[in-house]
Amino acid sequence: MTDALNLHQKSIIIDGHCDTLLAFAGRGLYASSQQRDFFERNESGHIDLPRLKEGGVTCQVMALYIEPQYKPTRSARRCLELMDAFYSLVDVSESFVLATSAQDIRNAKESGKVCGLLSIEGGEAIEGSLRVLRTFYRLGVRAMGLTWNQRNDLADGVGEKHAGSSITDLGISVIKEMERLGMLVDVSHLSESSFWGVHEVAERPYIASHSNARALASHPRNLTDKQIEALAEKGGVIGVVYCPAFVDDDDEKVSLSRLCDHIDHIKKIAGIDHVGLGSDFDGFGTPPGKPQVFKDVSELPLLTQELMNRGYSEEDIQKVLGGNWLRVYEEVLG
Repeated sequence: MTDALNLHQKSIIIDGHCDTLLAFAGRGLYASSQQRDFFERNESGHIDLPRLKEGGVTCQVMALYIEPQYKPTRSARRCLELMDAFYSLVDVSESFVLATSAQDIRNAKESGKVCGLLSIEGGEAIEGSLRVLRTFYRLGVRAMGLTWNQRNDLADGVGEKHAGSSITDLGISVIKEMERLGMLVDVSHLSESSFWGVHEVAERPYIASHSNARALASHPRNLTDKQIEALAEKGGVIGVVYCPAFVDDDDEKVSLSRLCDHIDHIKKIAGIDHVGLGSDFDGFGTPPGKPQVFKDVSELPLLTQELMNRGYSEEDIQKVLGGNWLRVYEEVLG
């Protein structure tokens, strides 16, 4: 384990998605059940600053998830509330900082800090306005998932079973404006037909921040081999997700080893340059006694050991841990 720990500690580690801000914004899904102190080590939830440091994370992408009860008319307000929760943490800490570029992440690693990168989860947040989109960019947002599971005015979410439609004209305009600004388009919650609409329109790399391979687990949010190939053709990255339902159809077979099978599969289909981490921490729960990939982010060094056990080179492990995300951030965010 010593070699794995040494490699882990020197690597830039990026997690492409978590829902932790919900625990700090109030009035949402976790307002009463999971509120906790971000700067203290907690027994509840998956992420806090001490456990991020224990897990070696350099950059944690923080989702601004627009919950269904705020859609459609209060989405922008809710997004701003979540952003305020994030900045309230940054304002009182010298060791947790905002990242808006690849260089910010490198700087955080060099100074021993943890940085957070903001990503909107649910395009309802812009309320149909490119001006609002640009304002969120100015406020620090650097990625956006066009939908959550529902249909909206940009595209169909994966929960839309029958429409079979692609992205809308507004959705096309939003993608083009995001690419112009330097924002990443996230397809993790899109229906297959809308995924292909994004692929047709996109001129820059797009991402699936928290999805696995459907060849190994049939969850509809996992990507087919054709989708994986297409995303890689554009230069994007897939962040493997730790939620049990995405790891295996049989929850008794969920394990770190099975998660690494997804990494193996994506590597086989797309190449090592297109797979990263996208935990979805604090966006799911595991019933007591049921198998899980990790209990929380502090256990992340176990992944480095497992990849090393599978014969991955140090260079390839560092790509999975964060190097691939960093490459895409460099290209799209600057």
